[in-house]
Amino acid sequence: MSSETTKSNALGNRLGGLARRPEAGTFIGLIAVYIFFASLGGSIFLGAPGWSSFLNMAAEVGIIALPVGLLMIAGELDISVGAVLPAASLTVAVISGHYDLPTYLGIAAGLGVGLIVGFINGVLVTRTSIPSLIITIGTMFGVMGLTLGFTVMIAGSTGVFMTPDPMAKALLGQFIGGMFQVTMFWWAGFIVATFFLLHISPVGNWIFALGGDRESARNAGIPSSRVSIGLYMYSGFAAAFVGVSQVLTFQSAQVAAGQAFIFNSIMCVVIGGVLLTGGAGSVIGIVVGTLTFAIVNQGIFFSGLDPNIGSIIIGALLLAAVLSNDSFRTLAMRYAAKKS
Repeated sequence: MSSETTKSNALGNRLGGLARRPEAGTFIGLIAVYIFFASLGGSIFLGAPGWSSFLNMAAEVGIIALPVGLLMIAGELDISVGAVLPAASLTVAVISGHYDLPTYLGIAAGLGVGLIVGFINGVLVTRTSIPSLIITIGTMFGVMGLTLGFTVMIAGSTGVFMTPDPMAKALLGQFIGGMFQVTMFWWAGFIVATFFLLHISPVGNWIFALGGDRESARNAGIPSSRVSIGLYMYSGFAAAFVGVSQVLTFQSAQVAAGQAFIFNSIMCVVIGGVLLTGGAGSVIGIVVGTLTFAIVNQGIFFSGLDPNIGSIIIGALLLAAVLSNDSFRTLAMRYAAKKS
C-alpha cells in the first residue's frame, strides 16, 4: 500500500471520527439556523448589530452554561444559578452603590456570594441522599428570599443603582465599539479554562467517571465529594461573575433578574450534546450549543417573525438537537464496535 493511500485512509478515518461525534449534529444545526435567520434578517443580522446581539447573549449564558455542563456530565444539576446571579448583582450594588464603598470590595463580596452558595450546594449534595435537583431548587428559593429581604431592608426597594469605578467598568462592563460587551473576552477565558479542566487535566476523567458510575468512581479512589463541591463552587462563581458583569454594565441591579438563565443554560448544554444522565459531553459541544441557542433567540427579533412563536422554534430546536445528538452517538458506538 502506497504512502499516499495510507495518508488518505488516515484522513478519511479522522473525518469520519469527527462526523460521528455527537457535537457534529449541533454544529450542523448551528450552520443551518444561522443561514436561516441570515436569509430573513438580511444585512443587519449579518452585520455588527446582529453579531453583537447574539454574541453578547451567548457570552452571558455561555459563562454559566460551562460549569452547568460539567455538573451535568458528572450526573448533577444546579438550578440555583438563577438566584445567585441577582444576589451577586445586588451585593455589589448595595456595597459599592448604597454604602459607596470601593467597587472592588463589592465585586469581591459578589463573587464570594456565588462561592458560598456553591459550597453549600456541594456539601448538601455529597452529605445527603437528596437529589441535586431538589437541593438546588431549595437553595434557589432560599437565596431569592434572602436577597429580597436584605435588599428591601437595606435599600428600601427591590432595585439598587450604582456608579462603578471606571477601571472596573472597563474590565467587566464596557461596550467595545458601542455594541460588543467585554464579557465576550471573559467567556473565551472561561472556555479555555473549562476545556483544560475537562479534556486535559486528570480532573476531567474524574468528572466523566462520576457521571458514568458514581459508586465505582468512589471505589476507584476518586475524591468524588471534593470534585462535586468544586464543580458546584465553579457554577456559583460563574453565575456570580455574570451578575457582577451585569451590574457594572447597566449600573443597576434588580431582585427579579436572572431567572431566565436557569433553563437557558440547561438548554445550551443539552443542545450541545451533553447527556442528561451524565457521563458524556464536551466543552466544544456546549459552546456550539450556546451559540446555536443565542442565534435562534436573537434571530427571531431580526427576522421580523412573531415573537410568540419564538418559544416554539426554540423547543423544536431542542428536540431536534437531542434526536440528532443521539443519532450521531449511536453511529459512533456502532462504528467503535465494528472496529473492535
